[in-house]
Amino acid sequence: MEYRQLGTSGLTVPALSFGAGTFGGRGPLFGEWGTTDAREARRLVDICLEAGITMFDTADVYSAGASEEVLGAAIKGRRDQVLVSTKTGLPTGDGPDDAGTSRERLIRAAEDALRRLGTDRIDLFQLHAFDAATPVEEALAALDELVRSGKVRHVGVSNFAGWQLMKSLAAAERAGFPRYAAHQVYYSLVGRDYEWELMPLAHDQGVGALVWSPLGWGRLTGKLRRGLPLPEQSRLHRTAGYGPPVEDAYLYDVVDALDEVARETGRTVPQVAINWLLRRPTVSSVIIGARDEAQLRQNIGAVGWTLTADQVARLDAASHHPAPYPYFPYERQEAFARLNPPLLATA
Repeated sequence: MEYRQLGTSGLTVPALSFGAGTFGGRGPLFGEWGTTDAREARRLVDICLEAGITMFDTADVYSAGASEEVLGAAIKGRRDQVLVSTKTGLPTGDGPDDAGTSRERLIRAAEDALRRLGTDRIDLFQLHAFDAATPVEEALAALDELVRSGKVRHVGVSNFAGWQLMKSLAAAERAGFPRYAAHQVYYSLVGRDYEWELMPLAHDQGVGALVWSPLGWGRLTGKLRRGLPLPEQSRLHRTAGYGPPVEDAYLYDVVDALDEVARETGRTVPQVAINWLLRRPTVSSVIIGARDEAQLRQNIGAVGWTLTADQVARLDAASHHPAPYPYFPYERQEAFARLNPPLLATA
């Protein structure tokens, strides 16, 4: 396993992390992801540790806290061998203090997460979404208190817009609060919006990307093919509305390119899709999930080898989407690009 620095923080993370969204299996969304119990989770953690995957990501909203509980049981007795990442901020109830990133909510959410995980510390505590009703200074002050108490080691965010992240980083610098080390983002071969603004921001500010849904919400598993109906067992039948939209014509152009590269490399479509992500600028770790041992071992096979420059170029071309304003002049016009060369072109 390759290990990388998380942004400019002192935290070293594996290139692949494990997402525990399949643990617990409660509710209309997470029940479709998986129903892994503590015994099964312990076996998956065993396989991860054998492969060098030491970071495990979850959230209080995953299966109404059951994911954290199952993960806590799975790592019991080996807490010092792993890094635990969790998130809060999305609604966990109907009460006024059951959502958001106010001081009261963050302190209580951290205490609840520690209890469910059965640990005394969270290695990476992330805001799951931007809360427009809470001043960024209030959220940062609460996170600073948690870091100073030793309950949280590093802080990060997820699903922030560029201005929201930059505003928070500037406020942290002014007040001397901990800076966000990580931004957990959606990024895949069928979802490259991260590259337009968030990637250059992360590069400039030293924020590491933790990639969620690297297989495009289950679309790059190798089971979807041009001209064929969606497989009956696909969770996309029931969960597509929760995730990022993808046009069919675009999707199958990418799938065709992935199939071609998979044949050339002797790898699977998911392995090629994840390997492509691992070479992108600012990516500190790609979060993989798995319902079972076979799926986990396949995803682990995404590391330990490298795509050729030609293969990367073909995948880039198949997955390219025209940039929106104000980014398209820098992509299409030499005069603009001369002032601001694309980050990917110089990586």
